[in-house]
Amino acid sequence: MEIIDWIVLGATLVFIVLYGVYKTQGSKNVEDYIRGGNTSKWWTVGLSVMATQASAITFLSTTGQGFYSGMGFVQFYFGLPIAMVIICLVFIPLYHKLKVYTAYEYLESRFDLKTRSLAAILFLIQRSLAAGITIYAPAIILSAVLGWDLTTLNIVIGVIVIAYTVSGGTKAVSVTQKQQMAVIFIGMFIAFFLILDYLPEEVSFSDALSIAGAGDRMELLDFSFDFNNRYTVWTGILGGTFLMLSYFGTDQSQVQRYLSGKNIREMRMGLIFNGLLKIPMQFFILLVGVMVFVFYQFNATPLNFNPMATEAVYASEYADEYKAIEKRLETNQRYQKGAAYNFAKDPANDVYQEHGQQQSYIAKFEAVDKNLRAEAKELIDKANDNVESNDKDYVFIHFILNNLPKGLIGLLLAVILSAAMSSTASELNALGATTSIDLYKRNVREEKDEQHYVNATKLFTLGWGVLAIIVACTASLFENLIQLVNIIGSIFYGNILGIFLLAFFIKYVRSNAVFIGALITQVVVLVGYFGDWMPYLWLNLFGCIVIIVIATIIETIFRSTTSTPIENS
Repeated sequence: MEIIDWIVLGATLVFIVLYGVYKTQGSKNVEDYIRGGNTSKWWTVGLSVMATQASAITFLSTTGQGFYSGMGFVQFYFGLPIAMVIICLVFIPLYHKLKVYTAYEYLESRFDLKTRSLAAILFLIQRSLAAGITIYAPAIILSAVLGWDLTTLNIVIGVIVIAYTVSGGTKAVSVTQKQQMAVIFIGMFIAFFLILDYLPEEVSFSDALSIAGAGDRMELLDFSFDFNNRYTVWTGILGGTFLMLSYFGTDQSQVQRYLSGKNIREMRMGLIFNGLLKIPMQFFILLVGVMVFVFYQFNATPLNFNPMATEAVYASEYADEYKAIEKRLETNQRYQKGAAYNFAKDPANDVYQEHGQQQSYIAKFEAVDKNLRAEAKELIDKANDNVESNDKDYVFIHFILNNLPKGLIGLLLAVILSAAMSSTASELNALGATTSIDLYKRNVREEKDEQHYVNATKLFTLGWGVLAIIVACTASLFENLIQLVNIIGSIFYGNILGIFLLAFFIKYVRSNAVFIGALITQVVVLVGYFGDWMPYLWLNLFGCIVIIVIATIIETIFRSTTSTPIENS
């Protein structure tokens, strides 16, 4: 990075943080600090909701997902518009009517304190883990750029986010997220058009899409009923709808965003805005990754995009084997480049006959590329199993650092760090609010003034921020960071959503049955995940159904064994 990149990066981040602190000083009561004074317009609500979900993981992992696997991941979001409509019709009117600060307050009015507390605790567990991961993701970037220690970076990033989140509360989060989303959209569009500009002159955008299609990167829809396939239309619509219902309807990090809306209309319009824009946004980010794939059909790539993995294997006894694979990759990339050029001139040049069937040269050389990278990963794992060989999350940052002009490198890094800050700020804000309102305030017997609870929420936010930093410092990459966040959510969200659906629609079931059913369900879902019963997206639907069935059965047993009501809730 050049000095101009550091100036752009530093100026962008400093402006966002200072602007947020300046605009949100002096919250004197809980309503201002947690609900932002209920002054947000629909576009602020919509951008804040979107920014909360669009963490740095989105821009690192989704582009890597597009590079390696193509556009199919967009199906994951197909349930989002359905979920937005349901939340607008069912959840928002109830939350607004009761004037709740957190989603879990409603559960006490419907059930009892222990059910409210259990749902809040389940949220705190999964969201605190996710907060750590959203700090960890950008630390990977700067570690690759600067060569700094990951632990140091986790602490620095975490402290910056904690500073303005604790200072200004919900309003600070919402205000800064508008600036962050502006930086994100500008930066990603610039990156996309630069990639197209870097392609050979004879390769048009249409040619690029065709090359991507030949490389099996443009399959958008999968209507198969293969239960082991993670991303199909059906998993997106069914599993995705339940995940999005849980996330946007019961996760306080999102609920707190739209509870800051001026009225029901602003809240609803903000969510509909998010529902309409989110799928195109994810489509575009995946397409950026696919265009990076096309770019590297004409340009050399490393055998593994994680520079630390390459260093580790070079320093091991497997260095010669690894270098031999690099030579084979270099040869294959020459063939790939020739095939891509020929395809751009005339797609018929890409076709050859093998075993009586037409085959694609691009697909042939892509398969070789895939096998060589798999061999390299095995060597990296042998050389040092503490170094991450899975390099999906390093693809986009490698492209940025090695191909973008001066100044724009700093802007794209600001994009990713802005996303990390916005998402982490929302999570810490929600963790602090939930702990203060649902656990601390509800269990404090003596009356306290408003400022006491504002200070308590700030203290809890600080505490969760420290814990998130600790999680980040001990995290390691899963198969893919964005998948890891969704897996953590899927383990807990179905159970929480089931509690809310029981509260909304099944008045027959009362609190004791729900509480016991939720405990049993969480154990069953955990066993199901570790036992690999199903793709993780289906855990949302599975957990939701399990708690509804178990709670209903328990309530029926209670009622049949006693002639008196078991409770008055």
